[in-house]
Amino acid sequence: MDFDLGEEADALRTRLRALIAEHIPEGFLGAFTSDPKDLDVTQAFCKTLADQGLLTVAWPSEYGGGGGSVWQQTVVREEMWAHHEPRGAQYMGLNWVGPAIMAFGTDAQKQQHLSAIAAGDVIWCQGFSEPDAGSDLASLKTRATEDGDGWRINGQKIWTSYAGMAQWCVLAARVGEGERHEGITMFLVPMDTPGITVRPIKSMLGPHHLNEVFFDDAWAGPESVLGEIGGGWSVIRRALAHERVGIARYARCERLLSALGAELAPVWIELPASLHAQWARALIQVRVARLLAYRTVRAQETGEPAGSGGKAPSPDVMASAARIAVTQCDQSVAELLFQAIEDHSLEAGASAPLHGAIEDHWRYAQAATVASGTIEVQRMIVSKDLLAQTGPR
Repeated sequence: MDFDLGEEADALRTRLRALIAEHIPEGFLGAFTSDPKDLDVTQAFCKTLADQGLLTVAWPSEYGGGGGSVWQQTVVREEMWAHHEPRGAQYMGLNWVGPAIMAFGTDAQKQQHLSAIAAGDVIWCQGFSEPDAGSDLASLKTRATEDGDGWRINGQKIWTSYAGMAQWCVLAARVGEGERHEGITMFLVPMDTPGITVRPIKSMLGPHHLNEVFFDDAWAGPESVLGEIGGGWSVIRRALAHERVGIARYARCERLLSALGAELAPVWIELPASLHAQWARALIQVRVARLLAYRTVRAQETGEPAGSGGKAPSPDVMASAARIAVTQCDQSVAELLFQAIEDHSLEAGASAPLHGAIEDHWRYAQAATVASGTIEVQRMIVSKDLLAQTGPR
């Protein structure tokens, strides 16, 4: 496969970098920082991108998008993550909530939600994980019970990013008495619905963005169901596949490696050969993660397996493989940065090496193996697919 995105992609990167340089303060580390102004910065930047047709560049024009290609959207994702995701909390709606609504939503849901996402007007959160249903999401216990023409939702979600600032939640709940995947149904629920309570969770990521969310007889109307009743597992799989490839942290890793090289250039020749080799291995991992992400994007675009022949993996499996690669890339780069800068690596703030990006990246990389489905779960998905292809031995 040839993934040379061409001169058009280069021009788009140049345009995006100019906008970032103009609108994002130097040293910005994204929505996971403690600066209370960060949310305002990211919200304003989303409006800037929307005004220039760049926030949802690949979405159809009838939903407020630019009508461009998925490769243009890939370039946007890469530049955003390379620069610490200046779209902030809105990246969820852009990268996977919107595509899920586009694939499974009614015409009314598409008109209501997609245009608001494309305009940079709304923050979404994702109500999937529960205290006893994280890696094993199919064991979720949050329940939706019929009440008149709608539903009463009761249960608890956990590790819900940005729930305290989100206007909407895409929520997984169980309908009926089925077990595992049976009965799981997706709902689009306003976060100001009576009966929804959000409590912050402190974590090693530092600044607060994780939450637990409680649903106590929260009402959801009939128009809130996304997809078929009992068909929520298909929606979840689609959303998670987009999430796993949509967080293009390999682009951030590559930029950090480049910045590290510039930082250490005066003493590079004096550094041990083992560190040179570690830098090279990390760069190779970055390139592998990018290639797997591109193969997944191609598979998602065409709906075909990401390879040749009848035994190529599905787009969902490719997304899991890409997620494994970017997680390993994250941690390899974090370890390299830590060793290369030595005593100053975990300093934060403007005076820290690379404006504190090393400390920020190291913290996130330690938690990356459990986000978007643990790396062990991703390996299980890939291994089961490989075993299914090869058959019994």
